Amino acid sequence: MADRILEKQHEHEREQERERLRAEEQKDLEVEAHRGARPLEGFAGGHTTWTGDQDDEAAARVHAGDAEASQEASERQARLEPPEDEDDSLRRE
Repeated sequence: MADRILEKQHEHEREQERERLRAEEQKDLEVEAHRGARPLEGFAGGHTTWTGDQDDEAAARVHAGDAEASQEASERQARLEPPEDEDDSLRRE
């Protein structure tokens, strides 16, 4: 009988946790549905002359090879090869 009471209590706690997680997920979905420009942290009210075009230009320069590098790293990992920088250090030892 004590086992049944404990099991009911545990089931109730699990259901409460599932409900809490559902509510958190719903909040996340609501936030993601209303994406927009987000101010820099700490400078929400500050004026800036920086434009979105400048962000796009900088990102294109800085992250131009990211997709290819990521694909290469994934393929190396799939073949269980060490990363390039680790591979060099292993040869020297």
